[in-house]
Amino acid sequence: QVQLMQSGGGLGQAGGSLSLACVASGRTAGTLAMAWFRQPPGQAREFVAAITWSGGNVLYADSVRGRLTISRDSAKNSVYLQMNNLEPEDTAVYYCASQTVYTPGGTYRFPEEYDFWGLGTQVTVSS
Repeated sequence: QVQLMQSGGGLGQAGGSLSLACVASGRTAGTLAMAWFRQPPGQAREFVAAITWSGGNVLYADSVRGRLTISRDSAKNSVYLQMNNLEPEDTAVYYCASQTVYTPGGTYRFPEEYDFWGLGTQVTVSS
């Protein structure tokens, strides 16, 4: 099992910045990738960004590319999301996710590709 502990987020203003962190513990040796998803009010969970654990390759949703940055610290089993130039549309509960089982043909963009999830962190952006 892998446990994911999230921190950060909160209330921000449009144009401002917030950051999120996620620390993995437990059986982390098999981590293939980690990602951030978000669920806006009344909407489905959506992909934000992902990073592969060995190569550090990153993927972003079009809506956040250039504003949000995912990074990792393998030694600390941690993944981060730096959120700049915030928009009210970024308001959502943000979830950290870990992938430990390879999905053939996977794109890292779908929730079902991830095995473990954090509890979520609220991010609210005021205009």
